[in-house]
Parts: sequence; structure tokens; C-alpha cells
Amino acid sequence: MKVLSCFDGMSCGQIAFERAGIPVEKYYASEIDKYAIQVTQANYPDTVQLGSITEWRNWNIENPDIIIGGSPCQGFSFAGKRLNFEDEQSKLFFVFADILKHYKPKYFLLENVIMKAEYNDVISGILGEIYPECVHQTELFRTGRLEPIEINSALVSAQNRWRLYWTNIPGVTQPKDKGILLKDIIENYDGKSEIISATIGNSKKFYGENNSGKSYCLIKNHCFGIKLNDEYRLFSPIECERLQTVPDNYTNHVSNSQRYKMLGNGWTVDVIAHIFSFIPESTVFIDHTVPIGTIRRIL
Repeated sequence: MKVLSCFDGMSCGQIAFERAGIPVEKYYASEIDKYAIQVTQANYPDTVQLGSITEWRNWNIENPDIIIGGSPCQGFSFAGKRLNFEDEQSKLFFVFADILKHYKPKYFLLENVIMKAEYNDVISGILGEIYPECVHQTELFRTGRLEPIEINSALVSAQNRWRLYWTNIPGVTQPKDKGILLKDIIENYDGKSEIISATIGNSKKFYGENNSGKSYCLIKNHCFGIKLNDEYRLFSPIECERLQTVPDNYTNHVSNSQRYKMLGNGWTVDVIAHIFSFIPESTVFIDHTVPIGTIRRIL
């Protein structure tokens, strides 16, 4: 399968294809963060880096079978200023849409944050115009929108992370709850300590506590941690990787500050692998010897 990944980051998409047992013939990545690119190339040296998505008309690539991406969400996020489509980064969604129109691949996947209904409607409407054949028949003449599926990463990880996923991959359902809790991802947890709770704050002061056994949603430039035996500490980079179901030490090629940033920006890999698992076998050879959720060993 030939893949074009827009806003590729540290290439969570490649891990997800591997987890889903889907072989990738060519992986094109559009990314501008040099540290994310460094991590990608360390783990997947055959990745073809394309640079900024705004230069897409100058790309010389083969037609992709699938286009994936998570367009910058600061303008849509309830955690941000909600600047909507006037935000320069949020406008990049329209660049993503132009790329979809140009290549019209067999499949696509777009991820974004939970947002106001009016922004959701714009995105769903544009995607419905590009892929009208994928709009549910009851919506085709009423709204014409290709609606997203809303998934919480807590079903496959120890992190509460609600996200919207627009795709024309058929039949995608909710993942089964794996029952993963914070105690399952903490380094060197002895299994006997008092109950773990998630915290939110900074390195000097913690405020807010979550006793659900799940972490708050990781986002860049925020510090999250745990309370264990009445002591507070930040999550380690490896623990953050586990919250995103990324292989241990996948990001250890850069500084910890950069690791935290890219993990906060990244995808929960097992959610993406779950979605990819619905790609029909008639489209691509699927390696059933690789179960979804298998941890890729980083040498």
C-alpha cells in the first residue's frame, strides 16, 4: 500500500499500519518539525520526507492508496482559544482537502479534536463533497455530510483522549475496551502500592486529581503526572509513550522536552490500528501473523 501522511509528526501512522499487519510499499510523509522527522527516520529510515504540506503541488510522488492526517487543531480545540478557521494552522485543513481532491485515493483518514458543531459541519460537508459515495444514504440528500466517528483512547490505553475520525474505510466500529489502567503502564510498579491517580499541573505545583485509573489527555506544553503513595511526579517519557500506545523508547532519539511535545501531538496508535484493521482484505494483503496491539521492537 502506498501511503501519504500529512502532518506526519513522529509517524504514528507507520506504527499503526505495522500493528494492523498491513504492509506499506511506500510511505510519503509531510512534516516540518525537525525533531519529529529525526524520530521518524531513526525508526523508519525508508520514509520519504516531503517537507511542508503547503508545497504539495511541487511534490513528485506516486498516487497514494490512502491519505492520512491530523490537521493542526489549536483553532478548533476547546482547550485552546477556539479561533476556528481564521487560525492560520486550522486553515491547513483546506490544504488537506485540496490534496484529497487532487489524488482522490481509495481511502482516507482525518483525525481532529472534539470541536464546536459548526466547525464539525464544515469539515464533514467538505469531505462529503469529495467522497459523496461514502455519505450514509439517509444523510446524502439531507445534509451531504460525511460524519466522523468519535472514539475515546481510554478504550485501548490508560488515557482519556476523545478524538474525531473522518474516514471512508467501511464499517469502522468502536474498539473493544481493553481495560488498561494507569497501574498497567507505570514503570517499575510493584503492584502493591496505593491506588494511582492522575494529576494535572506543572513541576512545582499539582492541581486537580483524577481517580478513574486513566490519565488526563496528553497535550503539548502541559505537564501531567501521577500520585503514588501520596507522592507526586511527572509521567516519564516511556510512560507517555505507553499512554499513546507507542513502543517503549520510540522517541528516545531527541531530548525529553521534545519527546513530551511530540507525544502530546501524536496519535493513540492502537486507535489508528483499529481503524486500519477495517480496510478490506481485497484491497491489500494483510499479514494475520501480526496481531493488532503487537509492540514493535526498537533495536
